Amino acid sequence: MDAPTIQPKFLPKSNELGLVAVGFSGGQCKPGVDAAPMALIESGLVDQLKDDLEYNIHYDGQVHAYGDLICEDDPDYRNMKKPKTVSAVTERLSSQIYEHAKEGRFVLTLGGDHSIAVGTISGTAKAIRERLGREMAVIWVDAHADINTPETSDSGNIHGMPVAFLTGLASDKPGMPFGWLKDDQKISTKKLVYIGLRDVDRGEKKILRENGIKAFSMHDVDRYGIGKVMDMALGWIGRDTPIHLSFDIDALDPMWAPSTGTAVRGGLTLREGDFIAECVHETGSLVALDLVEVNPRLEQHGAAETVRAGVSIVRCALGDTLL
Repeated sequence: MDAPTIQPKFLPKSNELGLVAVGFSGGQCKPGVDAAPMALIESGLVDQLKDDLEYNIHYDGQVHAYGDLICEDDPDYRNMKKPKTVSAVTERLSSQIYEHAKEGRFVLTLGGDHSIAVGTISGTAKAIRERLGREMAVIWVDAHADINTPETSDSGNIHGMPVAFLTGLASDKPGMPFGWLKDDQKISTKKLVYIGLRDVDRGEKKILRENGIKAFSMHDVDRYGIGKVMDMALGWIGRDTPIHLSFDIDALDPMWAPSTGTAVRGGLTLREGDFIAECVHETGSLVALDLVEVNPRLEQHGAAETVRAGVSIVRCALGDTLL
């Protein structure tokens, strides 16, 4: 591997990377996803980014579990499970991400379940607005839309709601869970693009339609091919917009990433996942990446294979090439 040759449009330096490891699983009910950051790091990911891709990595050496923020008294609120805990964790994470992003660093977050995106995307969005005076786009690669409001969710698991809070489709009063989210930390539905959807709740389908949100399901990938889908997705966002890529490993078919809590058959191949990451990197507009929902404790389901797939996605998004 060689250092990336694409010059970033919205970052002052091409090789400065802030890494935040988030060992948090409170946005859903299956234990194990909190072990993902250490599994990814122990697989050699950080060393590869440093030695092969020549990134200068700013990392505090910790996998943040946020034990001091776990609320023992955390009853359901508006149908949300563990609302106080998830809110407190994502608010602190938002500040951590912001501290990296305001310095002009690329920000890589290793999760953790997808509820952490409330923190990662809000932190990046705030920094981009302050630093560049621009709105940020989000490419959400996932089997699921994660845009339920608390009222439309069947499970009450907050990892199925982050996009609703980030777009303002769900909101909360100041002083209540997620009331801390301000307008400068949110994103527009017009700058949101989904890729890989194939398990979308009825309420979410209604939300997507009513708000004109651009979404490419696996039907679209089958019809057009991943190359055309990426052309359409990036064309929708436009060339002059910073991009935050939030990649749920369950976007990949379980054949390639079986060790995840909500696996759904009929997903992307590993090469299609890598291609998405490669295409977004090639725009020069990528400013942040989340990799979430790897669950290495599901050993019987191929944990090592799933970790390898996650490492591959990250490498491709950060400039690794086949030739």
